[in-house]
Amino acid sequence: MDIDELQTVQSKERQKDSLQHLRDSFYEDVAAYIDELKQERKRVADETDDPFSDPEVSRLTDDIERAEDVVEAIYERRVGKVVKMASFAAADMPVEEEGLTTQERDLFEDMVGRIGENRSRVLDILAGEGDSAPASSGGAPGTRPEQTESTATDEPSPTSDDRNPPSRDEPAVGTGTTAADSPAAAPDEPDDVPPAPPRDAEEAPSPPEEAADPRSDGGVTADTRSTGGEEADADRTTVRVTEDVGRLLGVDDREYELRSEDVVSLPEDNAEALLQREAAEELW
Repeated sequence: MDIDELQTVQSKERQKDSLQHLRDSFYEDVAAYIDELKQERKRVADETDDPFSDPEVSRLTDDIERAEDVVEAIYERRVGKVVKMASFAAADMPVEEEGLTTQERDLFEDMVGRIGENRSRVLDILAGEGDSAPASSGGAPGTRPEQTESTATDEPSPTSDDRNPPSRDEPAVGTGTTAADSPAAAPDEPDDVPPAPPRDAEEAPSPPEEAADPRSDGGVTADTRSTGGEEADADRTTVRVTEDVGRLLGVDDREYELRSEDVVSLPEDNAEALLQREAAEELW
C-alpha cells in the first residue's frame, strides 16, 4: 500500500457508478500504511536537530495528510453507493455484493434489514393493519371507533341533563317542586293586555342637564376628567411632529406613538423637550 495506490482507487471510484472491487482488509491496510509513515516521521524527527524545518519530516507529514484525505474521500464516495445498493436489495432487486470491504458489508446488511422493516410497516399502515396513532379522549382525531362507542355506552355524558331536560311533571333537581309549579311555567299573559306603566313615571320630568354629582377630588366631574379639564389644557401644548419620534412616555403616564406630521396635544414638559431637539413645531 502506498499513496499512488490510494490515488488510483480514488480515481476509479469517481469514474464508476458502481462499486469497484476492493479487498476485505482495504481500510485496515490503509491504516497500517499511515501508521508506518507516522513511525518513519518520528524516527527522522528524533535524529534531526530541528524537526520543524527538516525537509524529510515535512515530506512525510504531507504524505500522511494526503493519505488521510484520499481514503476519507474514497469512503464518502463508496458509502453513497452502498446506500443505493441497500435500497435496491430491500426491494428484492438484484445487486452485486462482491467487492465490499468488511465494514461496508456490515453497513449494507444493517441498512437492508432496516429499510425492509420500515417498508413493511408502511405497507401495513396503508393496508389498515399497522400501528395507528395513540387514541385520545373526547372523540379527538386518532380515537378508534370501538373506543368511541364504548365511551358513549359505558360512561354517561356530563351534559346529559342539558340535552334531556325534565318534563313538566317531573320535579326539578334539588327543588322538590314540579316544573308546572315553578314561576317560569306560568302561562303568558295575553298580548292585548300589556301592563300599563305608571302615569307618574311617564310624566316625570327629566333632571336638568347642568346637574352633576361632585366627586371626592375637589368636585371634578367625569366629563371634566375625560377631557382633561381646563387645568389639564393649561399644562399641555399642541405641536406638529416634524420627524419620527416613536413611542414616548408622557409625564401624564400615557404613551404616545409619534410620527412625522402628527398633530398632537402633549404635556408641556414633553412638548418642550421635542421643541428643543427640533423634532416638533408649536402650534398653540
